[in-house]
Amino acid sequence: MLEISSLVKTFGSRRVIDDLSLFVGEGELVCLLGSSGCGKTTTLRAIGGYLLPDSGSIRVEGAEISSLPPEKRPVSTVFQSYALFPHMTVEENVAYGLKVRREPRSEVRRRTGEMLERVGLSECARARIGEISGGQQQRVALARSLVLSPKVLLLDEPLSNLDANLRVRMREQIKDIQRGFGVTMLFVTHDQQEALTLGDRIAIIRDGRLCQVGRPEDVYDHPADRFCANFLGRVNTLRTDRGAVCFRPEDAAVRDGGRFTGSVTRSVFLGSHRELHIQVGGDEVVVYGSGERNPAAGDAVSFDIEKTLEWKK
Repeated sequence: MLEISSLVKTFGSRRVIDDLSLFVGEGELVCLLGSSGCGKTTTLRAIGGYLLPDSGSIRVEGAEISSLPPEKRPVSTVFQSYALFPHMTVEENVAYGLKVRREPRSEVRRRTGEMLERVGLSECARARIGEISGGQQQRVALARSLVLSPKVLLLDEPLSNLDANLRVRMREQIKDIQRGFGVTMLFVTHDQQEALTLGDRIAIIRDGRLCQVGRPEDVYDHPADRFCANFLGRVNTLRTDRGAVCFRPEDAAVRDGGRFTGSVTRSVFLGSHRELHIQVGGDEVVVYGSGERNPAAGDAVSFDIEKTLEWKK
């Protein structure tokens, strides 16, 4: 479906996109995950036609689109700011792209009405953008893009302006909408939880290059390198008589008589579990303990490591 090959983009002397290649299959949702300044949004803008790459190709269903203007590309973009028109109603915002394409008036009404129904916005069709919630605005932005029937939908950190609880709900809604429409999506984010919960696959980007691409479970459990391991979650390093061992906090179990013993330096209650900071020799590690146990700073605890992390480089 979407195939990016050897893409390069420079600004001055800096390569923001550095020989990047990625394939997104039909109906797949791929999360492009990276920190600020890594090149993820620049990649999205190149696909959408908002900047021209220096070299490389961008194809959709085998057709080269790199030289086409945004309005001629079979892709649609949901921007971080949503870019909605505040003077228009919800219905007018969703219909805008169809009107620009000069679709027949009856077709505009039909497709807009169907789209509002599918994303659950029919009841607020006549409301102005400032009169609806942040989550509803997010759905308006999605509907405005989806009504154009794009072959690929690009999303640039669309949940970053929402509060934590609403972000969780909107993640679920975006996944439901994506499955319902069967649309191919490339979702840009810096949020590891978004990537893990939304993506069929995750592509981790660093300094304009892809570090690792794979299913969320594979990337999390089998990171390509230390950067990927740390970027997707906390990693402990514990020196033992057999060498250094790396593991995630949830992959250790606090129990009496465990192989490793240390002193609690901090205990943080997180509802379902406790985050225990444990000093073991010269290393401090973090282990998730049962919420029922309540060791205090200075208490001795034992634990076993049940699964370790390994990478080749």
